[in-house]
Formats: sequence, structure tokens, C-alpha cells
Amino acid sequence: MKTFSILTVLCATLPLFAQTFDRTRPPVSPEPRPYKLPPVYETKLPNGMTVLLADDPRFPLVTTRLVFAGGNKRDPKDIPGLAAAVASMLMEGTATRTYQQIAEELDGVGGVMSANSSGDAVTISSSVLAENTARILALMADVAHNSTFPQSELDLYRQNRKQTLNTQHANPGFLANEEFRKRLFGDTPYAHVGPTAASIDLFDQKAVAGFRDTYFVPNNAVLILVGKLPLRAQMMKTITDQFAAWQQKPLPAWTPEAAPASKRQLVLVDRPGSVQADIRIGRIGLTQQSPEYFPLSMGSLIEGGSTNSRLFLDIREKRGYTYDAHTEMNPLADAGTFSAVTEVRNEVAAPALEAVVEHLNRIATEPVTGEELSDAKTYANGSFLLSMEPQRGLADRLVQLKVMNLPKDYLETYTTKVNSVEPDQIQGAAKKYMAPSDAAIIVVGDATALAGQLEKIGTFEVVKPVQ
Repeated sequence: MKTFSILTVLCATLPLFAQTFDRTRPPVSPEPRPYKLPPVYETKLPNGMTVLLADDPRFPLVTTRLVFAGGNKRDPKDIPGLAAAVASMLMEGTATRTYQQIAEELDGVGGVMSANSSGDAVTISSSVLAENTARILALMADVAHNSTFPQSELDLYRQNRKQTLNTQHANPGFLANEEFRKRLFGDTPYAHVGPTAASIDLFDQKAVAGFRDTYFVPNNAVLILVGKLPLRAQMMKTITDQFAAWQQKPLPAWTPEAAPASKRQLVLVDRPGSVQADIRIGRIGLTQQSPEYFPLSMGSLIEGGSTNSRLFLDIREKRGYTYDAHTEMNPLADAGTFSAVTEVRNEVAAPALEAVVEHLNRIATEPVTGEELSDAKTYANGSFLLSMEPQRGLADRLVQLKVMNLPKDYLETYTTKVNSVEPDQIQGAAKKYMAPSDAAIIVVGDATALAGQLEKIGTFEVVKPVQ
């Protein structure tokens, strides 16, 4: 009986092995499945704190984000980098715990915790075994509300931050982005990407505590938990125990400042002795709320978003000018940027720059091909769906929804919006946000080696890096 069964299976499967396949054609990718957001419960505590709970029972872990709107754009104009300093100092000690006690407690519960600032928010992040969720929330609340910013640690932070700034200013890519943001945003809050040497000296206890006390308030906070959560009533009781006592405070009035109008400008940041030129070309872009965001993002992918993009295949593979050429989109809550970036040896700086300009002009004046758009959609959908698999991916996307003021269905309609983009939409968005006619062009390199080449391209300004 057993022999008969085996023979039956073999006979049934032989036709499968006899099938022929056309190996001259790549396999067709299946249609991407829409993302199905797990149920997300949203509520507010009486003090105004927003709470989002998303149950993910696959693993006995809980990922948490405590988000305060504001971030680097709320830095005082004379103290750029203050929000980042506050984030860096939060875990250095509280009224009830030293830095060492915080570290030991995290080890004891099998957890990790960190804090960082972005252009629009300061976020405290944690991950912990599900059984210790209450303990990590208690620690998170203490760090956010009771941090003391010890003077000795603040002195050390200032010293280390100056060293880090020196290291950053030795990096031509950092210098290019620093000058690029300044040229695009002028005197508005998004202009700076970090502190200055002078502002670091102003990071005193009064300044960091003042920023914390102003923006780390419940009516400016969102608490997000993703993972294997206890029953909702129990979870909400734990959250209420830790956060309900926080008192509301009025927030400073905030009206986003419009960035200056885009204009053509060619800037050479002099970096004596540099053997390569770092090039960044771009202009003010879009927020994710814009209906043109998805067409522009598909255009950016086609232009320089992968190793199959136009810039990569031409400037690297065909011309051999560089190891890398790519595009970047940086959406913010109140604005955004688009840029094309490459680094080339000095001798080919001018032809490389002209090649990038040529490609940006092309995508703004000619429709992309169906194959290019299909590949970009596949890449975008796949990247999005993969990013949503881990708990931290969902947690970070929920942060994005709140910080960027996106609609609740943004995640579930993401692939649909990607797939609906047409070539004419890309061309229309590219004319507004990718065409180089009104772009800022930043070149970082040795002025003695590059000035002659840039003279052939147009009038340019030479500047020294900001110290």
C-alpha cells in the first residue's frame, strides 16, 4: 500500500517536471497586496495626551514611542541644535534615578531606550519584553518629565558635541547638505541641520530645561504602543497611572514660516585640499499631504532611487564618474526638499554636474517609460510592505501619521496611491520640483581646482564652511 502511494505521487508530479519555461523572460512579479493595518485604538487622556494602541501578538515584545511635537524647528534662533541637546541629555539622570540606575533598570527588564530629535519632533523610543511593559512606561515617564540634566554631564556633552561638529565639518557631504538647507530655507526654522560652535556654548541647564518644560507637556504628546499588549482596560490603567498626573500647559503660538522662493544659485563651498567634488542640486519639495507627493516620489525613484535608476546607470555605470549618484526626498511637516546628489573626482566635476542637470531637465520635459514606472512601483511597494513587518516599522509609521498630520487611512491606501501614478503626473510634478532652472546647486571642494570648471557653467559664489 505504501509503495503504491509513492508511485502514485511520482506519476502525478512528473508532468510538472516536464514543463518548459521561457528563460529569456524574467518572472512576472505578482500584484502587491494592499497593506492591512491592524486595529489601532486611539484615545485621549483627560490631560490631552493622545494614546495609540496596536496589538501585535506575534512576539512577546512591546515597542513604544513617546512623541513631542516641535523638534529642531522649535529651536530658538540663537540656539540651533537645542532640541537635539535635550534629547541627548534626557537619559543622563532624573530626580529619582542616576544614569547608571537607568541603564541597570533597562538591563533588568530586557529593554532598550533612546531619544532623538528630528526636524518636527522629539521622540523617546523603547522596546521591552511584554511582561515588563508597565516598568518601561514608568521609566519613560520619569525620563521625559523628571530629567535633571546634571551639570557634569552637560559639560561633557558640550565638549563632545564640539568634537562631533568638527568631525562633521570635515565631511564634504555634511557641508553640502548644511549649505543646501541654508540656501533653500534662508532664515526659516528648517534651515539648520545642527548647532554651531557658538550655540553649543549656550546649552546650559536653563536652556535645556526650559525647552523640556515648554514642549514636553501632555497636550503636545502622543504615546504609541505596538506589540503583545494586555487587555485594553489594564493597559489604559497602566498608562493612566504613569501619565495622567502630568499637567497641561499652553503651547507657544506656532505659524510655519514660508521658505523663500526657489531661485537658481551656484555655490562653491571651499574645502582646500579636497580631491573630489561633492555635488547637491535641488529645491523646495513637498509635504506628504500634497496630492503631488506620490508622483514626485515615483519620479525620484526613477531618477535616482536605486541601482537601476537613470543617474546611477549613466553617471556611474556608463560614464564612470562616481561610485554613487542618487536622489533624496526629505518630507517635513511644513515643507520638504528634493535633491540629486553625487561625489566625483575633481577632473570631471563640470561634466558630472552638467549630466545631472541634463537628467533633471529630461524628467521634467519627457514622460517616463512604462517599464521605468512599473519597476519604480514594484520597488516602492516592496520597500513599504517590508518596512511594516517589524513592530518598530509600524510604530514609526504611526509616529509619522501624527507628526506629519496625515489622514488615518494613509498607510492602508499607500500601495493604491503608488499604483495610481501615471507618467503625465510625474512629468507635472518634476516640472515644479525637480527641474534645475530654479535649483540651488552646491559644490563642495577645492576652489583652486574647481573654480575654472564652474566658470564655464555660470556665475558662482565662493563661501567658507560655517564654524
